[in-house]
Amino acid sequence: MSVFEIAMLVCFGAAWPFSIYKSVKEKTSKGKSTKFLVIIIMGYGAGILHKIFYYYDYVVYLYAFNMLMVSVDLYLHLRNERLGRNI
Repeated sequence: MSVFEIAMLVCFGAAWPFSIYKSVKEKTSKGKSTKFLVIIIMGYGAGILHKIFYYYDYVVYLYAFNMLMVSVDLYLHLRNERLGRNI
């Protein structure tokens, strides 16, 4: 377990609640990219797979939690995009 890896995941993870809040409050998909969010999810997935196959430790839960938050943000982004088209 690396303290630097944990710090990175905590710092990245701290940003997602703000992004989710913005998506819920503003109900717009402006300033967000579906491709970007999918790439971030894939990156967290790669981190999880690395932890499972090569070096399992409890940091895998930080990867999973961050991946969950980005997935929620992606869902909200897609919902807001759909809402924007219906207006």
